[in-house]
Amino acid sequence: MGIIMSITGNGKGKTTAALGCCVRALGHDKKVAVIQFIKHDVENYGEYKCLSKLGCTWKSFGEGFTWKQETLGPTKEKCNNGWNFFKECIEEGEYDLIVLDELTYTFQYDLLDEEEVLSYLKEKKRDPNFPMIVITGRGASDELIDASDTVSRIENVKHHYRTLGQSASEMIEY
Repeated sequence: MGIIMSITGNGKGKTTAALGCCVRALGHDKKVAVIQFIKHDVENYGEYKCLSKLGCTWKSFGEGFTWKQETLGPTKEKCNNGWNFFKECIEEGEYDLIVLDELTYTFQYDLLDEEEVLSYLKEKKRDPNFPMIVITGRGASDELIDASDTVSRIENVKHHYRTLGQSASEMIEY
């Protein structure tokens, strides 16, 4: 039976940790999918380029980080498309590992209904072909933590954005 893992917290490295699980799974000849919410234009991300070459299915459903948008309508529509894509993946039973990157933001900004998502995950988890699910994003709710089998919280101790005044860097952020 699959498990649900959540990686949350204010520190850097949540997506990176989830993608490490992808590399590990691909190394075992498993089928892997990354479904990103919020993020877009990932074709220039190093991890996208690498994992795609290794056979990972990678889909992004977002308009960029929400605090830069005038309206959340387009993002909400894309997030719902992403959720529907995830459910298709579950129904087809093709994947061994699915990463739901930045899923927690969809709950915080009311882009997806958290109760509906968690109810679906709990119900489908009973299926013998349920894959490993890795959920990332800041601010995981108590309900998501309760529904998860493994939870890691990444703490921010120090970040080069503040200490060096740098913006996103190739190899580190993308």
